Amino acid sequence: MEKVYGILGGDNRNIKLAKLLAKENNIVYTYGLEEAEELLGISKIYNCNSVEELAFSSGIIVGPIPFSKDGVNVLMPYSNQKITIKECVKKICNNNKLVVGQVSDDIYNLAKDSNLEIVDIMKCEELVILNTIATAEGTIQVLMKNTDTILQGLSVLILGFGKVAKTLAYKLYNMQMDVTCAVRKSTDLAWIKAYGYKEKNIHELSSYVGDYDIIINTIPAIVVGKKEIEKINNETLVVDLASYPGGIDVDEIKKKDIKYVWALGLPGKVAPVTSAKYIRQTIELYL
Repeated sequence: MEKVYGILGGDNRNIKLAKLLAKENNIVYTYGLEEAEELLGISKIYNCNSVEELAFSSGIIVGPIPFSKDGVNVLMPYSNQKITIKECVKKICNNNKLVVGQVSDDIYNLAKDSNLEIVDIMKCEELVILNTIATAEGTIQVLMKNTDTILQGLSVLILGFGKVAKTLAYKLYNMQMDVTCAVRKSTDLAWIKAYGYKEKNIHELSSYVGDYDIIINTIPAIVVGKKEIEKINNETLVVDLASYPGGIDVDEIKKKDIKYVWALGLPGKVAPVTSAKYIRQTIELYL
């Protein structure tokens, strides 16, 4: 049965999602993707000139994941337009359903006042877990690009042991890297040991942070500050996977001659087609 969808901004995942929905004979209206040449001339995909037009034309609107990178503006890298989150929410106010990722509480409250239902798709456990596969594979790509040796045998310190860290540790361990995970919970320490990795207490990070070839952060809060950065070896590759504001003090690490990569949005960069399929499945599950 033909449905009508709206796509609001976003990265390659939303571009692939628009094409997928159109291929399934759905009508797709877009805003904030006018620079995406891939969508030009495709039957059943129509570009809107305003957010209001998108809202009027669509019942279900799929926005960016994350909704914003700077906490102010809607993420629209394929557009010359700019719109704030608050302005966007106020303009989509005719009983629409907005599906986005990583939404703050104040935006939820604003949406209620605007008669708009927001679904944070990144709260769907299945999608989050599936996304960790692309994030882990993308991280491996980052490591290979930024090192001049093979990864096998290198020592890697992973900060945190959430969903991304679990998948990443598993893949790196099976590549025969020397994997250590640093956490604060005693239960996580026990699980890390059970999986066969080395475990460290993150509260003692400064005492061992200089011992690794690669450091990867997955914690979305500053855990690597000035004290820890001063002890990191200059030949160490440091990668931050955490969303804004990240887990590494950017200003401090830039003062040292350390190779640092803040690798955001890896699923959209390395596997947009697969990610779009996962998003499509999740939308069906929720809606």
